[in-house]
Amino acid sequence: MLIETLKSLFNRDLNQLKAEMELYQNEIQIWHIQKGIANSAGNLCLHLVGNLNTYIGAEFGKTGYIRNRALEFSLKNVPRAELITKIEETIVVVNNALNNISEEELKMEFPLLVFETKTSTEFMLLHLTTHLAYHLGQINYHRRLLDV
Repeated sequence: MLIETLKSLFNRDLNQLKAEMELYQNEIQIWHIQKGIANSAGNLCLHLVGNLNTYIGAEFGKTGYIRNRALEFSLKNVPRAELITKIEETIVVVNNALNNISEEELKMEFPLLVFETKTSTEFMLLHLTTHLAYHLGQINYHRRLLDV
């Protein structure tokens, strides 16, 4: 049951991420930063894609994804179409990977040490949903503030 809930939340928010990228009236604004705004929407989008492909795709989907976290924040001016393609690919990866997780595995230790202490897979997946939602909210706010 939790797996279906997680899939629903990831699908909802990744599709909303895609919608946010599409809603920018001026594509260049996706990469705009301003005093007091540390990351552009484009970099947050790359960060979310990298995060989910690392902790869900590579771990449970066995995709072989290798993350370059620094690049998520240093790349600039990636075309909107490419960002949208990355989001769409991530949706497929997340759904496929979550289909590989049993309810029993949710209670097991997450394979990577991400925080200061070990966590369950269930905790990590719930954390990833809130991480996605947090940055999605930042992107929405960024768009509404800067895309005028």
